[in-house]
Amino acid sequence: MRIISGKHKGRNLQAPKKLPVRPTKDMAKESLFNILNNSYYFPDLKVLDLFSGTGNISYEFASRGVNDVLAIDAHSGCIEFIDKTVSLLDMNIRTLKSDVFTFLERNKEQFDIIFADPFYDMELSDFEKLPQLVFENKLLSEDGVLIIEHSNRTSLADLPHYKNSRKYGGSVFSFFEK
Repeated sequence: MRIISGKHKGRNLQAPKKLPVRPTKDMAKESLFNILNNSYYFPDLKVLDLFSGTGNISYEFASRGVNDVLAIDAHSGCIEFIDKTVSLLDMNIRTLKSDVFTFLERNKEQFDIIFADPFYDMELSDFEKLPQLVFENKLLSEDGVLIIEHSNRTSLADLPHYKNSRKYGGSVFSFFEK
C-alpha cells in the first residue's frame, strides 16, 4: 500500500499478510481524495475511519494534514499495525479496538468525515445500520459526509441520507449527507 499525497507522499507500507484486510486500491483512493480535496480543507477536519484494517485511509488523511483521525477496528493485529505505523511516521492518528457498531451506538464525538470500509460480503442489513447509527446518533458535523466503500454488487442508493456514489472498478464509494 502506498501513501499518495501529502507529507509522506510515495511512502510504501507493507502490512503483515495475516491481517484480514482488503486495502482500498490506489486508483480508487486517489479518486476519492480528489473529490474530498475539492470540498474540504484537510487541516480543519476531524475524521473517523471505521473498519480501518491496515489504516490505509487514515494514513492518507494524516499525510494530507488532518490532525485528528480516529481509526476503529475489531482486529487487534490491525490496531497493532496502525499503532506501529503511526509511531514510525509520527502521525496524529488515535486507534481504538472495538466493534464498529458498538462504537457507533456509544460514541458522542462528531466528525467531519466518516469513512467506512467493511468487508464486501457483510450482510446488507449491517450496511444499512451504518448510516442509520451515524445519523440517529448525530455523529456528523453540519457539513459532514459519511462515505461507505462497498462492492459494485451492493447498492445503498435506497438508504436514507444517500446523496450519490462513484464506481472505481469493483469498488463503489457511496456518499451520505444530512
